[in-house]
Amino acid sequence: MEMTFRWYGKTDPIPLEYIRQIPGMKGIVSAIYDIPVGEVWPMEKIQELKDQVEKAGLKLSTIESVPVHEDIKLGRPTRDKYIENYKEILKNLGQAGVSVVCYNFMPVFDWTRTDLAHPLEDGSTALIFDEEQVKKMDPLSGELSLPGWDESYTKDQLKDLMDAYKEVDEEKLWENLEYFIKAILPTAEEAGVKMAIHPDDPPYSIFGLPRIITNKENLDRFIKLYDSPNNGLTICTGSLGSYEKNNVQDILEYFLEKDRVNFVHARNVKLVGGKSFEETAHLSEMGSLDMYEIVKTLHKYGYTGPIRPDHGRMIWGETGKPGYGLYDRALGATYLNGLWEAIDKENR
Repeated sequence: MEMTFRWYGKTDPIPLEYIRQIPGMKGIVSAIYDIPVGEVWPMEKIQELKDQVEKAGLKLSTIESVPVHEDIKLGRPTRDKYIENYKEILKNLGQAGVSVVCYNFMPVFDWTRTDLAHPLEDGSTALIFDEEQVKKMDPLSGELSLPGWDESYTKDQLKDLMDAYKEVDEEKLWENLEYFIKAILPTAEEAGVKMAIHPDDPPYSIFGLPRIITNKENLDRFIKLYDSPNNGLTICTGSLGSYEKNNVQDILEYFLEKDRVNFVHARNVKLVGGKSFEETAHLSEMGSLDMYEIVKTLHKYGYTGPIRPDHGRMIWGETGKPGYGLYDRALGATYLNGLWEAIDKENR
C-alpha cells in the first residue's frame, strides 16, 4: 500500500516538509481549492500543485476531491455543460500523471458532524455525530453551521436547493449518478485515471435528502453501472463503519476481490448508540473497528493503491483544521505502517 496524507494546499497550517518527515510517507492527497465547483481546473494550476509536492520529496498521489456540481446530482438540463468540464479536468489530471480521483455524490453537503471538538476521556478532542442533535436542527434556520455544509450558499439559495431535492428520491438520484458515470468513465479510462467514489458520511439520509452510497448492496449496484476497474471505490472505514449494520471487513474483502478498491481512508470510530458515534485514535482497542483485520485484508489481496490515515483527534495542544491536525494523523500513519510490516513478515 502507498501511505499518503491529506494536504489542503497553501492555506494548510501543516507544511509539506513536516509531512515528509512521517516515517513511510510517500504521497500527498490534495485538490485545487480556489476554482468554483463546475469550472475546469487549468493545467497550470494542477502543475503548480504537483511541483509543490514533488519539491518536498513527495508524490501527488491522489486528487480529493473533484466536486460534482449540484446540477448533475439534480439531473438539470445544465448538467451536460458541467459534465464536459469534469471530463476536461480528468484529462488534465491524467496528463499531469495523477492516477486516482476521489469524489462523492452526496446532495448539498459533504461529511457531517455535530461537534468538531468533543472532549474525549484522554483529554484530546475529536469529531462526533449526535443523532438526537441533528434531529432538532433545521437546515433552513440560518443558524446551522455543520462541517461539510457548503457555506457559499445564501439562505435563499440553500432553500431553493432543498426544495429542488424534494423531487429527487433515491431512485432518481441513482438515475442521475448513472448518467454521470457513463458520461465520464470513458474519459477517465483514456486519461488513465481511476475514479474512487467516497461513501456517504454518515451513510444514511439526513434532513430528508437522499443518500445512496451507503452499504455493500449499494456499492455493488454502483460498480455495476459501468464495468471497469476505473469505476471503483474509496473504502472509508470510518464512514461505512459509523453505521452498525455495515460490516466493514466483509465490504472491504468483497470489493478487493473484485478489484474495485482504488483508494482507502483508514480511521476508527466508536459507536455510542443508535446512529451516534465519535471518532477515536486509529488503534483497534480505541474504537469499534478492528484495524488489524482491515490491514490484514489489504495485505491478503496485495493492495498497492493509496491509503491515508483519515480524521485524527486534536492532541498535544495542537490547533488547526479539526480532524486534520498533524500529530494524530502522523501517529495513525505510523500505526498502519507498523501493522503492515508485522503482517508482511508473518506471511513471508
